[in-house]
Amino acid sequence: MRELTIASGKGGTGKTSIVASLARLSGDNALVDCDVDAANLHLIVDHEVKERHSFSTSKRASIDVDKCTGCDLCREWCVYDAIHVRKDDGTYYVDPHECEGCGLCYHCCPEEAVNFEPVVSGEWFRSETPYGPFLHGRLGIAESNSGRLVSLLRTQAHNVAEDLGKDLVIADGPPGIGCPVIASITGANYLLIVTEPSLSAQHDLDRLLQLASHFEIRVGVLINKFDINTELSERLERDLDKKGISVVGTIPFDKKFIEAQVNLKSYIDVAEKKARRRIEIIWENIQAEIEKCGARVTEIQGLRQTQ
Repeated sequence: MRELTIASGKGGTGKTSIVASLARLSGDNALVDCDVDAANLHLIVDHEVKERHSFSTSKRASIDVDKCTGCDLCREWCVYDAIHVRKDDGTYYVDPHECEGCGLCYHCCPEEAVNFEPVVSGEWFRSETPYGPFLHGRLGIAESNSGRLVSLLRTQAHNVAEDLGKDLVIADGPPGIGCPVIASITGANYLLIVTEPSLSAQHDLDRLLQLASHFEIRVGVLINKFDINTELSERLERDLDKKGISVVGTIPFDKKFIEAQVNLKSYIDVAEKKARRRIEIIWENIQAEIEKCGARVTEIQGLRQTQ
């Protein structure tokens, strides 16, 4: 089994639309949306939710006012300024949006008036699509641990793919280079970076290439909207060639991307025949690149969790 991860240094490059198109062309494989902070692949992939699970990896403090004596130790020691005193009755309370779940107040309270309980941080789903199982999730508002949710989703995707005898897991990664991106690409066989000919995109592409190099992942680049600045696109291709990084294809600016999003479809579902053929060739190039990767350990390095 192999894993293809599609990511982008910045948002707005058309990554998710391309992911949906590649999933459509790939046939019957496993699909996972790792952009849990702003999940949107489910909006353009026809799916039916089969399983729904809560996600909880953190705890949050609360104060039992009947036990609290107002010694003020918890508020004094809280480095996040999450503990406050109500003006009307002088009771103590924890602001759930400011609490980081460190547990210091729980351990320092002499009256054991602080409760420290697990909280539900989000949800994850297993769905079925016309082209294979689909794992996706979402974090709650202002919740943390996106990297751990990504790891869980990837683990589930690999388990499902293995159980069903799938050859490939296609992962839609989040933009940027932060924790959820690291959790998305670690252990992947091949990373496809979707970029565009702009200075900001080029800057963020360089950062993502450095990250991929650190994890020793084979990389390819797809330049979307290449014709909005052909000079920069050509320079970008030359620079990538010098680094030994292949450009699997280029896609011109096409309003059909917008039409696809408005109608909750993948780009290839609405693209003209010539544009569709271009995506098909890109997919063929990606498959050839994946074959060059060789077999990697299917275990996601250091990220599998006991479910």
